[in-house]
Amino acid sequence: MKEHQRKLRGLLRIVFGRSAYVVLFLLIQVGVLFGVIRWLSEYSLYIYAGFILLGGITCISIINERDNPSFKLGWIIPILAFPVFGTLFYILTKADIGSRLITERANGLIKESAAYLKQDEEVKERLLKEEPLAGGIADYISNWGGFPVYGNTSVTYFSSGEKKFQRLKEELRQAKEYIFLEYFIVERGIMWDSILEILEQKAKEGVEVRFMYDGMCSLMLLPYGYPRQMEKKGIRCHAFAPIKPMLSTVHNNRDHRKIVVIDGHTAFTGGVNLADEYINERKRFGYWKDTAVMLKGDGVKSFTAMFLQMWYIWERTPVSYERYLGNKKAAVKTAAGGEGYVIPYGDSPLDHEPVGKYVYMNILNQAKKYVHIMTPYLILDDETLNALIFAAKRGVEVVIIMPHIPDKKYAFFLAHTYYEELLDGGVKIREFEPGFVHAKVFVSDDEKAVVGTINLDFRSLYHHFECAAYLYRSPAVAEIERDYQETLGKCVEITKETCRAYPFYQKLAGRGLRLIAPLM
Repeated sequence: MKEHQRKLRGLLRIVFGRSAYVVLFLLIQVGVLFGVIRWLSEYSLYIYAGFILLGGITCISIINERDNPSFKLGWIIPILAFPVFGTLFYILTKADIGSRLITERANGLIKESAAYLKQDEEVKERLLKEEPLAGGIADYISNWGGFPVYGNTSVTYFSSGEKKFQRLKEELRQAKEYIFLEYFIVERGIMWDSILEILEQKAKEGVEVRFMYDGMCSLMLLPYGYPRQMEKKGIRCHAFAPIKPMLSTVHNNRDHRKIVVIDGHTAFTGGVNLADEYINERKRFGYWKDTAVMLKGDGVKSFTAMFLQMWYIWERTPVSYERYLGNKKAAVKTAAGGEGYVIPYGDSPLDHEPVGKYVYMNILNQAKKYVHIMTPYLILDDETLNALIFAAKRGVEVVIIMPHIPDKKYAFFLAHTYYEELLDGGVKIREFEPGFVHAKVFVSDDEKAVVGTINLDFRSLYHHFECAAYLYRSPAVAEIERDYQETLGKCVEITKETCRAYPFYQKLAGRGLRLIAPLM
């Protein structure tokens, strides 16, 4: 009975909630567009000819843009197939005022914070002496992403959401000055309720608490007025780009980051969101395999900057970087694991520089022995696909762990379309048999690793705000590889025979979706 009531409440929330109004208003907008077209039907021949001409000019313009070929093809196909709607949609997307305003604001905030993210030249010189190639990726992330390389930073790796959750609660309880949280998904339940209880107590103690979540949660998981509820509890709160009934490309650029910063000396990131499936208190797709890292020390400064950059996009108050990013060093003892180097970095869809993708490709291109990958999604552009295959062809062991139980069937069907090509190129594919892999991990050659929020798909590599920690010769790299091998033992091997046995409708759906994958 309780389960039936819960489902009924969920259905009513969908029908009478804000999501229904969003869909309704979008349908109204589409209806108005059709009405205008019908009103102009008397001139339809001339209008259609004009759109064919405009579509041709648009395609020529797209071909000459500085953009990924997959995106060019993804736009050209609908424009040629549907000249009127394809061209209008493209023009609407490129001319979006809301997105331009956010871009201008975000770029200004990044410039303001740059003064507090100066590279420690001593750390950089030490890294260059140890390994010039590692110094090269550090230069790239610094020059094009805005984030320096740090020493004096310890890294703790968590091989599951449950382990991260327990440690996160411990660290939150010790907060003295401030707590920053930024998450993609937040859903009320055991995980979020217990964290919220700690945050409320800390706010009562005088600790500054700021909480930001992606506005997509307002559709299904949280009430639209949730920030006001948080403010009443003493917690400053923003919803990033809340969904509104308007056609805007702003809604396509979601805040996919997962960041916690505590007092400027401790930070968390990784794949784990604030919902019960991430700690296996709720079974949706079998066992949920996820990962996270905790940083303590100098590297926390970059995660603090990332949070503040996003926060002040929505809060139009004076930016107070100095208090949080001033030149005070966090005390970390090398004996506690502070050796090696860490580069926390963010990736933004607004600057058209795919930092997350290039970091992954750098690992593939420089690998000597192995590259081991965990990712929930596999939707690749040609560059990334070729980098994976080329690494395997030159003798590097490239292994990708994927879910065996998917959370999104369309994404799973799409991933399957890459399997045979990867297998032919020597890449090994395994699927995690107990359930769903949500971890985003690259580990290579026992010396470098990336743990963060960045999936191997177009959304993460091009459309979302993302973050990660690049680790070089950190003790945590060995722990990550050890966990990878343990996870591998729970996987099934994917072969070409496996791929050929997939149902025809899955293959057909995957191939069809691949045409528009860059725009999804």
